[in-house]
Amino acid sequence: MSLATEAHRWERWAWVLATLPAVAVLGVAFGLPLLQSLVASFVREGRVTLENYAIVARLYGRDVLYTLGVAGAGVTLTFGAGIHLAGYLRLRAWPWVEFLLKVPLFVPFVVTGHAMRVFLQPSGTLALALSAVGLVPSGARLGIGEGWLGLVLALTWKHLALVVLLLVGAFRGVDDSYLEAAQGFGAGILRQIWAVLVPMSATSLALATVLTLTSMLASFSIPLLMSRGSGPQMLMVDLYYRFGQHGDFGVASALGVVSYVMASGAVYAYLRSVAR
Repeated sequence: MSLATEAHRWERWAWVLATLPAVAVLGVAFGLPLLQSLVASFVREGRVTLENYAIVARLYGRDVLYTLGVAGAGVTLTFGAGIHLAGYLRLRAWPWVEFLLKVPLFVPFVVTGHAMRVFLQPSGTLALALSAVGLVPSGARLGIGEGWLGLVLALTWKHLALVVLLLVGAFRGVDDSYLEAAQGFGAGILRQIWAVLVPMSATSLALATVLTLTSMLASFSIPLLMSRGSGPQMLMVDLYYRFGQHGDFGVASALGVVSYVMASGAVYAYLRSVAR
């Protein structure tokens, strides 16, 4: 065995040892609770059963669809705006705009939920502003913040900054020669974004999509603060009430497993796209 091969082998073991503490923390903080929740989801009153999942299907089936719908709409709106913003920042240097887009990153989820509740509530800031300029009658009650649309807007605002920063970094990795060639064929800004930047940043786009979708599926503070207390809820809110108020760890664990499965579907699709 040559010295170079021996050095390479020891280097690999050194990297393995360096990552062991992080892997151990991940296993203790995430792996063990996940295993505990998985086991508890199949146990009720000391019996191994699927009753917890039957309760989830009966009581929370609509909430599962609601969570997927809100997360899907939030991701669509976030990337609909984020791709264009990131493309403009790549093609036009606007430092102040880029700085302002970073602001939501430093705003906690709890603050975002409270701010959006005040802004979008029926007699909130938005209603007062629209009434002041005559776009809606004085005293009109807007219902944006009471339904799924207000929740989608709040989640979009919170996640937009991360998406834009991820995409701007990916777009800036595209060589200028490709953009110059597109400009030579008469492509405008939108055509350059969708015909050059987006296809050449597909991997980063897929990663950003997975991160955003899983984060929205796991949202708790914003849906809880903007909730009306009735109607469909996000699954994390259901899980909180099921365990915190009812003390039902079995059904709460089943809700958690369902959430894991939904998030894992997005991760699996991303891994398959990368493998190709």
